[in-house]
Amino acid sequence: MHRGVEVGIFLRPGIEDDNFVAEALGNLAAYRLAGQRNERLRWQVLRVQTSHAHHHYRLVVCHPERVLDLGLKAELGKVLRDLSEQTIEQLRGQLLAAVRAGLQLIKLRRVEEEVDFWRDDFWNWIGGPSGIGPPGSFP
Repeated sequence: MHRGVEVGIFLRPGIEDDNFVAEALGNLAAYRLAGQRNERLRWQVLRVQTSHAHHHYRLVVCHPERVLDLGLKAELGKVLRDLSEQTIEQLRGQLLAAVRAGLQLIKLRRVEEEVDFWRDDFWNWIGGPSGIGPPGSFP
């Protein structure tokens, strides 16, 4: 299966019960998008742990039959923006209603993010394929 569309779920710093909020936003957004499109979608809600005990959240959504799905990311962003106006209590109520209506809740998955220092443009600039500097900067 292909990777799908990946969007960040950005929460207000210090928000109470951030794991629940990210899980609820991700599940509700993907479920609603699938309903709007009348299509079956697959998704994961990720808590991405980075260095120094920092973390962020991502929602990965894909269409199981199509690799290329124009408009999926834009539509998903709109659904997430609409949901972001809800309070935690409203999200909890909407999530319970969606589960009663058939949502198969996908639990938050924790992953580690490895930084690839060699893909940094700085390293490419100082030691790219043509030596020091950007390609073509020296005769």
